[in-house]
Amino acid sequence: MSDDTAPSGDDGPRGPLHGLLVADFSRILAGPYATMLLGDMGAEVIKVESPGGDDTRSWLPPVRGDVSTYYLAVNRNKRSLALDLKDGTDAALARELAARADVVIENFKPGGLARFSLDYPAVRDVNPGVVYASISGFGSRADPSLPGYDLMVQAISGLMSLTGDPEGTPYRAGISVFDVMTGMHATIGILAALRHRERTGTGQHLEVSLLSSALSGLVNHSSAYVAGGEVPYRMGNAHPSLFPYEPLPVADGELVVIAGNDGQFARLCEVLNLPDLPADPRFARNQDRTAHREALRPLLVERLATRTKKDLFHELLAAGVPCAPINTIDEGVAFAEEAGLDPVVLVGEGDAAVPSIRHPVLFSATPARHALPPPGLDEHGAALRAWLAGPRD
Repeated sequence: MSDDTAPSGDDGPRGPLHGLLVADFSRILAGPYATMLLGDMGAEVIKVESPGGDDTRSWLPPVRGDVSTYYLAVNRNKRSLALDLKDGTDAALARELAARADVVIENFKPGGLARFSLDYPAVRDVNPGVVYASISGFGSRADPSLPGYDLMVQAISGLMSLTGDPEGTPYRAGISVFDVMTGMHATIGILAALRHRERTGTGQHLEVSLLSSALSGLVNHSSAYVAGGEVPYRMGNAHPSLFPYEPLPVADGELVVIAGNDGQFARLCEVLNLPDLPADPRFARNQDRTAHREALRPLLVERLATRTKKDLFHELLAAGVPCAPINTIDEGVAFAEEAGLDPVVLVGEGDAAVPSIRHPVLFSATPARHALPPPGLDEHGAALRAWLAGPRD
């Protein structure tokens, strides 16, 4: 790790990546999510923005005060440095930052940083140990006119063909699922490359694309095609290989009910007072229940419809049957609080503190930090310019 880490002014706990310097030339979601995870784990992250700022600063509503909550979601534990790469002085500062960094992460169009001598070969020449991560929509060999928007990848990958009512219109996922997944893949790749550097002293270039992450993340559905020759189709909330594994109507709405194995199905039938169903050859095994789901569903619904969500939730869980109410986001956060996950943390102090969702990994020895609130545009620019203009340690 670098001994040339910029002074952070953060006196909080040191995470497992303390001492790592990350030059973040990314914006929107995939890259910023990755660098936030690294910052949570202790890395010093310098967010390089154009003079206009990260696009998500203006993606509103909703807002907290006058700041986009989208921007707030993925930019804690960073310091902002606004640089105009078309300006010679600013471009030189950007190159100096990359020369000092342990990690450079960017999501410009493939090849877009070469004209500023900030592409991997140029940075590697002055910083041979750098781990350089490039995020794109479709990879460096794809048509350069393809922009990397999550919605495009949800459509092109096939995800939207699987999402929605079988008789209705394809739907996108409720979040930019492949942006988030790509950010996680980038983080995993960066940590693996740092381990390699620790052993060999050699850095490397990582390429992570939304489409590659999408095809990997489609798991059983992509495997159904590449390994089984079957093209999956839209099934609403149903599962192609399990039943029941979907929301089912109850007296006051719907409840997700899951029988992941034969024992869970038997216990479900016991709670619903349907003792004969597990012995019925149509329903005895999972593959039987899946094949005869249209015959089984009304038998279950008839009994479920006489009970409320709350009563069924507690009784089924007590019997060892997985189930869940369909919550709104506020109810989901409240449930996490009841479960003891303490999901909401205040990042920063005083009037600058921002409520945020806790880092998802609990470390027993090196806890994640929630120290720096998402920065204002160029909030730390003066100090960082002075540091970059000075000598390297």
